[in-house]
Amino acid sequence: MEIIHVSAECYPVAKVGGLGDVVGALPKYQNKLGHFAKVVMPAYQTKFLAENQFETVYDGWVRVASTNYQVRILREKTNKLGFDIFLVHIAGLFDRDGVYGYADDTERFMAFQIATLDWIAQWEHRPDVVHVHDHHAGLIPFMMSNCNQYARLAQVPTVLTIHNAQYQGQFGWDKLHYFPSFDLVNTNKLDWGSAINPLAAAIKCAWRITTVSPSYLDEISHAANGLEHLLAQERGKSVGILNGIDTEVWNPQKDNMIAKSYQTRTLESGKKANKEELCRVFNLDANKPLYTFIGRLVGEKGADLLPDIFYNALAQSNGEINILVLGSGDTHVEDRLNGITHQYPGNYNTFIGYNEALSHQIYAGADFLLMPSRVEPCGLNQMYALRYGTIPIVRRIGGLKDTVIDIGDGGFGICHDQSSVWDVGHAIGRAYELYQDQKKVKEIRKYMMSIDHSWDHSAQQYISVYQM
Repeated sequence: MEIIHVSAECYPVAKVGGLGDVVGALPKYQNKLGHFAKVVMPAYQTKFLAENQFETVYDGWVRVASTNYQVRILREKTNKLGFDIFLVHIAGLFDRDGVYGYADDTERFMAFQIATLDWIAQWEHRPDVVHVHDHHAGLIPFMMSNCNQYARLAQVPTVLTIHNAQYQGQFGWDKLHYFPSFDLVNTNKLDWGSAINPLAAAIKCAWRITTVSPSYLDEISHAANGLEHLLAQERGKSVGILNGIDTEVWNPQKDNMIAKSYQTRTLESGKKANKEELCRVFNLDANKPLYTFIGRLVGEKGADLLPDIFYNALAQSNGEINILVLGSGDTHVEDRLNGITHQYPGNYNTFIGYNEALSHQIYAGADFLLMPSRVEPCGLNQMYALRYGTIPIVRRIGGLKDTVIDIGDGGFGICHDQSSVWDVGHAIGRAYELYQDQKKVKEIRKYMMSIDHSWDHSAQQYISVYQM
């Protein structure tokens, strides 16, 4: 089966969040099952583009609004990711460092989707399935089934994966002329909330819909930023599949980004060495429990609560805990988190920004990982933490609910029900009590590291969806 994944992100080419991790792993595991999975994504000006060899497989032009853009589609030559990666180079739109956040994002991703379909439509054969990820590729199912120039693709099955329904890519009807020609009677397929809504269009037009965890599929029926009714209507073609993690990238036994590799047998010495290195770099005390947060400093992640949570925890612990934050986002939150550093030197520190290697080192060296999320469609951080023997402290929501069982229920994590300063503070206190029982901590760590969250099972579930 030939599977074409279309996405705005793919690790290690370009990654902003979990979308990049998923698209960077799922195709590799599908190929291991004997299929032929490929990824098509924009050619941003990233380190990956500069450091690898590519060949041009397509030259063309794409017209968006009144502007013609030159298109080149580049294939990485060595298959170094375990699957073919194709980068869509559009001069003037994607020759920039960043992935999102530009005033012309609508034009950028419209051009990307049209260029991708122009290329696929001129193949001598047709792929078996086109799998689109989130709203950046969400107009592809509509265009394949409705636009005149893609008529030969109309019977190719399409699958949409919703990684986060909060982001939908809406834009005004004044941009309807961006689309290749189609019968205007079908404009209702683009409409939601009196705007052109790419995610809504994908939900309407894709043959199948998946979400990145079973619980998230349930949650978006009542919390999907206005798409609740539509998702309820389309529930019959929807399925929740829990994301996996790439156990080749996230493997403490072979991870060259951490200070000392380890496995279950050498867990204690490995965790100790990595914690000592982490504490040395960030001026913390390796003899105290180390709580961490890794991620985007945005409301979805509960990041606005973190300054008050940390102030309270540090004050109440009388200096008996350490806290380390890695992330970036809301500048007000960043400033408040940085401010704590001056009040609690030796117990608290931050790294504002994104650093892949540091995230690996934190998973390897930390005792606890905090995820007080308001929205967490799947969550990968808790799975990385489990893989490295770091105990997750999570809110019971989305994929966190599907992957972490509370120690009070015979499990291996610490769970709370609300994203609130009080709930998270109480969970931190429970974690501190657990830390005093090192025998129990060792048992939990060994069990966590044995849990299989690899992509093997999930990849097969996706193949089953394609074959439905």
